[in-house]
Amino acid sequence: MVKKEIKYFLTALSFFTRFPVGSAIDYSQESLNRCNRYFPLIGLITGGVAALSYLAFSLILPLSVSLLLSMLLTILFTGAFHEDGFADMCDGFGGGWRKEQILNIMKDSRIGTYGSIGLMGMLAAKYLSLYELRHIELWAVMTAGHIISRTLAVTTMYSLEYVREDEASKSKPITKNLHPFDLTIALATGITLILLHLFVLDAMFLAAIIPAIIVKWLMERWFVKHIGGYTGDCLGAVQQSTEVIFYISAVALLY
Repeated sequence: MVKKEIKYFLTALSFFTRFPVGSAIDYSQESLNRCNRYFPLIGLITGGVAALSYLAFSLILPLSVSLLLSMLLTILFTGAFHEDGFADMCDGFGGGWRKEQILNIMKDSRIGTYGSIGLMGMLAAKYLSLYELRHIELWAVMTAGHIISRTLAVTTMYSLEYVREDEASKSKPITKNLHPFDLTIALATGITLILLHLFVLDAMFLAAIIPAIIVKWLMERWFVKHIGGYTGDCLGAVQQSTEVIFYISAVALLY
């Protein structure tokens, strides 16, 4: 049982990040389908990379530069996996009118105008929001944002139908058929980690989660209206959007 859980966790780590696991695991359809339960834990690890790198850089560099380098290192750690999904979603829903058009545009590996503008805007909003939160425990805010956004993305896997049926989809094995037990584990893990981090800051920051949940719900309704469900790119967009909304909401609460 323990060995199987370790396999699921390492599968999630290798899929959602560029952390080298080597030949430590044997990939299987089952492990790809069940590793979603550890998505919030991947958020903790990714957020930890962001927080620790920020703290390390801040020892020798100004806060502004430290924050920028931390963001870049985090993107490198994940291989821009979710940023790519966000950009593809912007291109697809910005340039497509019908379901088939939207799905085809999102499948295109090239980035367009909507994707470029959306990605630049999202990264700028993330950077500026975190910079405005410099007066509090920024490391805890950064880590909490990564955990919250990935926990919310898992709920999208459960509440919507996966709509891309082509076998070439890179995300299909890991985004389809989320088991209720996997959702329960993900939610329990995510909520526990979120509470631990936010109480390090202030309980009032729990309120910053509410706008993130609302944005996730609105995005889901938008996905259903235009394509009838979600794709892997939509999940990346949910993760990035809710992370940024959490930071912006924290700024609003602070000021």
